[in-house]
Amino acid sequence: MNYYIVIPAHNEEKFIGLTLDSLINQTLLPKKAVIVNDNSTDSTREIILSYIEKHPWISLVDKKSDAIHLPGSKVIQAFQAGLDTLDEDYDIMVKGDSDLIFPSNYFETITKHFQSDATIGMVGGFAYIEKNSEWILENLTDKDHIRGAFKAYRKECFKQIGGLKPAMGWDTVDELLCKFYDWKVITDASLHVKHLKPTGTNYNKASRYKQGEAFYTLGYGFFITAIASLKLAMRKGKPLLFIDYIKGFWKAKAENKTMLVTPEQAKFVRAYRWKKMKEKLF
Repeated sequence: MNYYIVIPAHNEEKFIGLTLDSLINQTLLPKKAVIVNDNSTDSTREIILSYIEKHPWISLVDKKSDAIHLPGSKVIQAFQAGLDTLDEDYDIMVKGDSDLIFPSNYFETITKHFQSDATIGMVGGFAYIEKNSEWILENLTDKDHIRGAFKAYRKECFKQIGGLKPAMGWDTVDELLCKFYDWKVITDASLHVKHLKPTGTNYNKASRYKQGEAFYTLGYGFFITAIASLKLAMRKGKPLLFIDYIKGFWKAKAENKTMLVTPEQAKFVRAYRWKKMKEKLF
């Protein structure tokens, strides 16, 4: 199976080399890797070019976007810019981040999962961050969720869900739509991806409200949003974020923000979320 990977990068001179090193050391190399230099003002672009000289399957796309870092829209717009340069000769599409170190067997293992079952639509490992000189699980999500930093999609699944949506919540709606269309989502706990920059490092106050907006556009409704907001705020160790998330939800509702799902899909999403919560309680 051929896989393509698209990696957005903005001012990642500290980490992009480590990410590319881990990519070229894979036991199964990508057929194509597109690195999207998104308006970097440091040496990110020069570092990428130095790798392209030695590895012709790596390519560079330059993109200009706003300097502000809003989660979701900016990174997916950059991903799309890279995706637009690729052909259709792939079996697996991967969206990666530019601050990761993949274990050397990562994509070989991912591919084996896809080969084992034609109904598997997405596969991913787990993110680990360094704390007190140890690499520990970045425990922000449930174990059955694939982190947005490293998403691998079967081509047919990727097409059916409509690709990736340039909005906060893109890395949740993709999995919910996978399930809506009866694809399986597989996480492999043996695959430890080193996440060199903890999630949300560059987010500002407006970004916090975006999380609540995402819950609204995913069709959660208020009660599921409240539960999800409390859970996420506690996992981040910042209980007061709960207030920001709820404010974001009501703000999005008042502004009648565009939904990421259809009414039918929203109904499925709510039923699925309630089912998962009941399974954990009983």
